[in-house]
Amino acid sequence: MEVVRLRKVSKQYGRREILADVDLQVSAGELLALVGANGSGKSTVLRLMIGLSRPSAGSVQRNVTVVSYVPDVFASHDRLSASAYLRHMGRIRGLSTRTAQARADELLDRLALSGGADTPMRKLSKGNAQKVALAQALLRQPELLVLDEPWAGLDATAHTTLRELLTETAAHGAAVAFTEHSAQVVRSTATRVCEIERGRLTALTHQTSLTEISMVPGADIDWSRYPDVVEVRPHEAGITLTVPTGRHDATLLTALQHGWSVTTVRQVRSE
Repeated sequence: MEVVRLRKVSKQYGRREILADVDLQVSAGELLALVGANGSGKSTVLRLMIGLSRPSAGSVQRNVTVVSYVPDVFASHDRLSASAYLRHMGRIRGLSTRTAQARADELLDRLALSGGADTPMRKLSKGNAQKVALAQALLRQPELLVLDEPWAGLDATAHTTLRELLTETAAHGAAVAFTEHSAQVVRSTATRVCEIERGRLTALTHQTSLTEISMVPGADIDWSRYPDVVEVRPHEAGITLTVPTGRHDATLLTALQHGWSVTTVRQVRSE
């Protein structure tokens, strides 16, 4: 399903042209990376996607209502604690207090917030403030998730966790779009990459690298029914699954939750 579509979109601030004739769509289950130099127009595309900015020409169509956003700069000067802030944001998004608190605790635990959830947000480091920003975007399962340089300031452990969270979010049917400068992060996370140069969409490539996961079975799972699984190969030692690189974290999580033992994980092709 097409979640958001930009048609012939241009954006100007005064006489300065930021974007020109951008055609772009993002579908449910996709992880789209926007890459390009600083000032190329990546952040503007993200803001147009979610309605924080309007095009000077062209149109933007969103076919969903639950939209989450992580800006490149997250204001953490609030006197509220991280926990209280997330509980408040959860209530705004229609969650009960109990559900919002439970989800906030889960996300902050996975992202390993330092200093404790009761620390006033204005006292958080940049990296920990970024973890709160990510948590607020994931309190409720979004249909469209947009993130502007979400890995900035995160420690190595949180880097991996964020990739897992984005993969899980896409696996639940969300369209995910993000900006990132690290080619390694883009390769390991995105299913599609769009390059923007001087306001123009100059390259659109699909990530076709595949990852093989060899496992010893646990609980009964029909892997052929999982949409991310490209191939299932049984053998004497168990089975080997082939999945798109960037989606393999969700497959691994499912396997481990069902008692499967993972023996090897390796990238097998990149076209």
